[in-house]
Amino acid sequence: MVLSIYAFLVVLSFSALYPFWNGLVVSFNEGLDTSKGGVTFWPRIFTLQNYEIVFEDKSLIQSFMISVYRTVIGTIAAIFVTSIIAYGMTRSNLMGRNYYMLFFVFTMYFGGGLIPTYLLIQSIGLYDKFLVFIIPGLVSVWNMIIFRTFFKSLPNGLEESAQIDGCSNWGIFFRIILPLSGPVIATLALFTAVAHWNDWFVPSIYIKNPDLLPIQTVLRRLLNANIVELSGLDSGSVARIQAMQTVTSRSLTNATMMVVTIPIMLIYPFVQKYFVKGVLVGSLKE
Repeated sequence: MVLSIYAFLVVLSFSALYPFWNGLVVSFNEGLDTSKGGVTFWPRIFTLQNYEIVFEDKSLIQSFMISVYRTVIGTIAAIFVTSIIAYGMTRSNLMGRNYYMLFFVFTMYFGGGLIPTYLLIQSIGLYDKFLVFIIPGLVSVWNMIIFRTFFKSLPNGLEESAQIDGCSNWGIFFRIILPLSGPVIATLALFTAVAHWNDWFVPSIYIKNPDLLPIQTVLRRLLNANIVELSGLDSGSVARIQAMQTVTSRSLTNATMMVVTIPIMLIYPFVQKYFVKGVLVGSLKE
């Protein structure tokens, strides 16, 4: 019985990891050789040409940096604003607290729709601006609820002692609450960062300036059309591809996918230990 369970887990793990591994192998294999088929676990003709093209393409590097800026700024801003709102919702002396909570929860189930949201983004001047990545996602109601529950689980004596010492609400929040909230902050920051990093839909709707497109939106265009035509490669890169005669759309696409995927994957090992302590305590303990 135990062996069958281990065998099932091995098969399940293999089915989940193999697509990523094969994409990595294809990205290091010569493009024309890959088109012949049979490239599975190891590169048959190892090459770095695919990555050379990716890193020489100025548009892809620009898109990659836009994704980095969006992820860093968006995550910090969202965690900061959401945690402040959550802390305020824990105050028993907050007038209308239940109505505020009902209002927040309502937005989790009902939205204005794509067209009204588009018109709103235009009317407030965020269309085709970098801030369209940041401001609309400042508050996550689900994350706010987790923060709120976690804050309520902290001992009341800590805040009472701080108030006796003359500490203000802001001082309590920054000096006591936030330092004790490391696990939940790390966990929700990771989820927020992944959401920002993987998002391609928002830029495809609200951004028309190619210099503001994140790497995920560019990658999706590469996957849906000819990579040389839509990636915006400069003339030097196009000439280099034509000179190589070994690079294909599939090999370049896989190389781009690895460049997009690996950075966010490298963050997981550093925050994995916070998952159970952060998410479970913040979501289950009331």
